This record gives sequence, C-alpha cells and structure tokens, in this order.
Amino acid sequence: GSVVTWGTRKYGGDSSSVQDQLKNVQQLQATTFAFAAILADGSVVTWGTRKYGGDSSSVQDQLKNVQQLQATTFAFAAILADGSVVTWG
Repeated sequence: GSVVTWGTRKYGGDSSSVQDQLKNVQQLQATTFAFAAILADGSVVTWGTRKYGGDSSSVQDQLKNVQQLQATTFAFAAILADGSVVTWG
C-alpha cells in the first residue's frame, strides 16, 4: 500500500522527502519521532528525526530481506529472513 502522513516534520509527520520510495508498503512502525516502513521487496524506508531512527543510512546496506520491524521509544530493530537483527536509532 501507500502512505499518507501529516503533522509536524520533526515528529515524522512529513514524509515528502521519501514519498517517492513509499510504494508497496507492507508494514509501518514508529518511534517517538520517526517512522520505518517495510516495502514488498524487503527493503526499509525511514523518515523523521535522525537520532530517533529517522535516518537508517548507517545500516541501509544491511536492511535487505526484512521480515519484521519493532520499535522502542528511540530505536528500531529489523528482523531479517536469516534470523539476524539489525538495529538503528
């Protein structure tokens, strides 16, 4: 599916910077100030405040074949198809 957001940018309410990537969304999770979406191809798109998980660039090369996302107040964890876990935030 697609994603529509609204609200304050620093809380993840503005997804315009990644809107073109938000196609075939399978799952969404949120920290206090960021969102993460799993796409149908198993990749992950994030947006919102960097230090709360809105920037996954440091682990983006590891975020392949993601099966599930979990979120805490400040961070995300992705469970991959091989059972390994990748965290950021």
